[in-house]
This record gives sequence, structure tokens and C-alpha cells, in this order.
Amino acid sequence: MKKYNIHFFENRKIYFTISLVIFLIGILCNVFMGTNLDIQFRGGAILKYSYSGQVDPQVIASAAEEVTGISADVRLYNDVKVSADKTQNQISISFAGSQSLSLEQQKALTEAVEKTYPDAAVTVVETSSVNPTMGQQFFAKCLISVAITFLLLVAYVAFRFRKIGGASAGVMAIIALLHDVLVIYFAFVIFQMPINDSFIAVVLTILGYSLNDTIVIYDRIRENRKILGPKTETSVLVNTSINQTFTRSVNTSICTFIAIAVVYVVGMIYGLSSVTAFAFPMMVGVITGCYSSVCIAGPLYVMWQNHKAKKTEKAKEAR
Repeated sequence: MKKYNIHFFENRKIYFTISLVIFLIGILCNVFMGTNLDIQFRGGAILKYSYSGQVDPQVIASAAEEVTGISADVRLYNDVKVSADKTQNQISISFAGSQSLSLEQQKALTEAVEKTYPDAAVTVVETSSVNPTMGQQFFAKCLISVAITFLLLVAYVAFRFRKIGGASAGVMAIIALLHDVLVIYFAFVIFQMPINDSFIAVVLTILGYSLNDTIVIYDRIRENRKILGPKTETSVLVNTSINQTFTRSVNTSICTFIAIAVVYVVGMIYGLSSVTAFAFPMMVGVITGCYSSVCIAGPLYVMWQNHKAKKTEKAKEAR
């Protein structure tokens, strides 16, 4: 196994700057492009139809507004891939605000579109309608599940690594996980992907994946503390431990990334939007999970331990 001698703690400003630049880009995109909440969270309705020939989106929008009494946004999508060798043209009708549609309204709308273009072979592809209150409640429950996960992870790390400052190790690990969550969120914002249940699934998956990588490093720190002795500087201890696990962390991430990339490519080929919506942010999460475990959690742990050591020295001098 190749030995590395990377000064992770000494290079911490470079790593922190990279993360801050990513956050700045994400914040700017969030301000100017906004967050695209899926109807699962904000409520509302989207109906999709396949069609052939020519249709006028303005005519369909007028028909939809006449039937439902709600302003509609109609968009046409050509050559949407639905399988490896099949594509279709689609009409997407979404309604302004967060109003949902009843089954009767959806049926009436479908009949109106079919009546407007009887020769277009209009067929329902997908309908989604969520009450705003239910959407908000679902979003709140998802956030609570993420918060509970964070608390349980802190408690677990604090207990398992209590001999090397469990509480501080847990907090630093959680900061690294928050880093991963923000990067994933900004990925959704930058690429204008809707924030839906796939986002929550990716976040929860990456929390476990990234923490596992961090725990491997903490395990090595605990082992090296016994080998190198208590007088060894924390920065030397952490640098040594990260370098010893560096190959394992990178190779694991590469293998995971390749596996998810294959899933993403297959999803693209067969037009499986639900698969690609999960796989793409997962690829981003695998990269940032490895990066935060190696370049963020370790240096933050050293900074905290050095801070505690200085406070202890000052307390002793004051006596």
C-alpha cells in the first residue's frame, strides 16, 4: 500500500476556501435562480399527456383555465425518452400557486384536452396533485427525520470515541455532514432539480456513507493515540491517521461513484427520471462525503482539540 504524507491540517485553509467558494456559488444561484420545490412539498398539480402532431400550448392553457378556474402553465416537450428505443412528445400542464385538483377536475381537464385536439392521440402519462397543507406537513416530517438522524449520529460518535474527546469528535463529524448536506442542496439548486423525496433519500444515504468514512478515520486516531503516546501533537496524530486511511477512503469512493454512475447512465438510456433524480445527486454526495471526511472533519477536530488545550493551559496559569 502506498504511503502518503499529506499535511491535511496545515492545508486546512485551502480546503475551507474550496468549500466556501462552492457555498458562495450555491448561495448566488439560490438567490438568482431560486429553489425548485416539487409539488410533494409545496402542494399543487401537474398533469402530463403524450400527443402526436401539432398542438398550441396557449389554446391548451385557455382550455385548462376554463375547466379548472385556475391559471395554468403549459409546456411542450419533444422526443422525451420513455424506453431504450422509444420517445414521445409530451404536454405538461402545471397550475399556478399551490392549488391541488380534485379527481373530477383532472378528468374534466383530460376530456377538454382530448376534445380540443381529437386527432392528437392525447393520452394521460402522469398526474400529480397534492394538497398544500399535506405537502407542508410531509416536508416538515422529512426535516424532522433528518434532525433526529443528526442527533443520533452525534450521540453514537460521542459514545464510541469518548476516549479521544467523544463530544468534540461528534460535533466536528456533524459539521462535516452539514457541509455534505449543503453541497447536495446547492447541487439541486444549480441544476434546477426539484426538491422532492429523492433529495431527502439522498441526504439520509449520504449522512450514513460520509459518517462511516469519518468513523474509520476516528478509529485510526484512537489506535494511533495508544501507539504514538499522549504527548504526540494532535495535528501529527490526525495527519498520520488520515494518511494511513487515505487509500481506503479514495478507493471506496471511486468504486461507489462508478456503481452509481452506471445506474445513472442506465436511467438516462431508459428514460427513468426517478432513477436519475436519485443517482446524480448521489454521485455528488459520494464525492463531497469523501472530501469532508478527509479534508474537513479531521482539521476541525485538531482545531477544537488545540483550542481545548490552550484553555486548559490558561486555566492552569491562572491558578
